[in-house]
Amino acid sequence: MLEVRNLFKTYAGKLLLNDISFTVAEGETICLLGASGSGKSTILRIIAGLESADSGLIAFNGLDLTTTPPHLRDFGLVFQDYALFPHLNVNDNVAFGLKMRRIGQDEISQRVVTSLGMVSLTEFRNRKVTDLSGGEQQRVALARALAIRPRLLMFDEPLGALDRALREDLLNQLRLILHRTNIPSIYVTHDQEEALTIADRVLILHEGKIIRDGTPADVWAQPESVIVAGFLGLGNLMEGEMVAENKFKTVHGIFTVNCTHTHSTGDKVQLLLRPSIKNLRAERSESNGESSRSAENEMNGVVADVIFQQDRFKVTFDNGLYVYLNDAPKTGQKISVPVKVECFT
Repeated sequence: MLEVRNLFKTYAGKLLLNDISFTVAEGETICLLGASGSGKSTILRIIAGLESADSGLIAFNGLDLTTTPPHLRDFGLVFQDYALFPHLNVNDNVAFGLKMRRIGQDEISQRVVTSLGMVSLTEFRNRKVTDLSGGEQQRVALARALAIRPRLLMFDEPLGALDRALREDLLNQLRLILHRTNIPSIYVTHDQEEALTIADRVLILHEGKIIRDGTPADVWAQPESVIVAGFLGLGNLMEGEMVAENKFKTVHGIFTVNCTHTHSTGDKVQLLLRPSIKNLRAERSESNGESSRSAENEMNGVVADVIFQQDRFKVTFDNGLYVYLNDAPKTGQKISVPVKVECFT
């Protein structure tokens, strides 16, 4: 098990990492998710031994690695730019790390074949890496990392240079490989879709601090802060003022919130509005302008724009609010959508 405890890091007088602590269990894939500058790549470099922290501990299976050189940590690294040797073919690129470890030639050959088989590139052994596509080059980089049989695998924005179709395909392959090999791994990305697809656990970073740690389903269902909700794009965020028990007034109306926080009349909070059920159907309003359906919390508006996004539609109202629906309403149609309203202090 990898243990990261109380990491602090400053650069040019600015605090980059603020008391970072987490663990990675055997066979677990965690994702460090955050915007650029949130500190996720710095954490990875410190774990790899490529950079030092001001203070804190990096340990694996109870052994302190804080001062251990990178090549003695037995960690595998996969980068966005592949970091392949252009003058070497696929076979020699995968074998490079094994040769540096002075492993016998028969063992090297066996590991190269096994690693390339894992990434479905066995027939590419003698190809020049410069003749491969971006997705194929990234699979070679993964095979090279797997060949050394690392105790931990680390990925720094590995799919950032690929187009969407290649990203989705390689992401699915990578998840299967990680589960099959049972190697603990850390995956760094700013892409929430990647993070929620590949991770067993997501750690969301903001300004050098972990602000949410949980399974993808838990983080999506319970963001626990307005920063996380905004970063994940979970719905509409707005300020609300408590006007009565569980009643909050906003620029878009009054909403009922069964909040677990303690509030007094006049208190200002941040509210998140998102559809309360998955299969929502836009309903045409009655001729008098009122919704044909009653609900305690509803988001109302005239449809200003409809955009198809994969398997659903993003519907934007004339008041700036938006929802994702399974069925597309018509532009200009007035609709009401039941919403779940959550409160953040």
